[in-house]
Amino acid sequence: MTGLLARTALAAATLAATLGAGRAQSVADFYRGKTVEVYVGYSTGGGYDIYARMLARHMGRFIPGNPTLLPKNMEGAGSLRLANWLANAAPRDGSAFGTIGRGTAFDPVLGQPGAQFVAADLSWIGSMNHEVSICASWQTSGVARFDDLLTKELLVGAVSNNDDTGQFAKVMNTVLGTRLKIVAGYPGGNDVVLAMERGEVHGACASYGQFRIYEQLIRDGKMIFLLRAEESPIPEIPDVPSIFDFAKTTEQRQLMRFIFSSTELGRPYVFPPDVPKERVEIMRKAFADALQDPSLLAEAAKMKMDMSYRPADHLERLVTQVYDTPPDLIEIVKKLVPNQQ
Repeated sequence: MTGLLARTALAAATLAATLGAGRAQSVADFYRGKTVEVYVGYSTGGGYDIYARMLARHMGRFIPGNPTLLPKNMEGAGSLRLANWLANAAPRDGSAFGTIGRGTAFDPVLGQPGAQFVAADLSWIGSMNHEVSICASWQTSGVARFDDLLTKELLVGAVSNNDDTGQFAKVMNTVLGTRLKIVAGYPGGNDVVLAMERGEVHGACASYGQFRIYEQLIRDGKMIFLLRAEESPIPEIPDVPSIFDFAKTTEQRQLMRFIFSSTELGRPYVFPPDVPKERVEIMRKAFADALQDPSLLAEAAKMKMDMSYRPADHLERLVTQVYDTPPDLIEIVKKLVPNQQ
């Protein structure tokens, strides 16, 4: 009897291994020789684009079948156009995924016009970093610290009124009484910084990673950091104050925490809904492996790009928490940051 049980167990294990290999082989067969399209919801040259192109250079080595990853830009409405396309029109076989704005996932819950998706329906792959937003001014603006924003108008460039570049400024105006005037419509964060250099605008609120690639401008004192949308200090720039330092009431703090919770999504990547589960899992693993690869990390360090991997389940929890926010608080947020598109 013992021998029979042993043989049965061995047969079962062999069958399971065979089936597992078959499934893995089917994924490899699917991706072998394919081009996987990696969509970016912003224009070329900006932070999201730079991260995506770096990922595309490395991730294919970790996907069974070693497909080629091809970045494509689909800018529009602060990546809302891409989010809608991924949710409703993109192929659902695992041959296309994309990176959307970290705040875009919350557009539907806030009643953003034009949002035609539910973030929980997307298949989250992971995030390339824990993003922090910074507000900066140009040296000729006359604004060198937060208090100046209470008495002087500062023209700030933005992609849209409702992505990170516009939202940070709107929250500051509404909650803290600053005088930021938003000039929206730039294709991406890189275009906003160029507009600062040309004198079209005199400030910007964007990711710290976006600003870090302009190290020379910062070193020369042409770009001045005013404050950050993060309660914890940023080790590299510990003297830059937090927006929460200027909150006067508990309600102000609660509202800002809700609004800036999207910063934890960092640079998120998502599949469309209904992609076969085994392909989602393979891509999640390949994403994680790529972000721990020494060659990618060395390239990121050379370009002064922050890499701090966030797994899919972490992103899913954040999305669930925001979608579970009590309706009364959401209504306050809507009034606090009314849609301006």
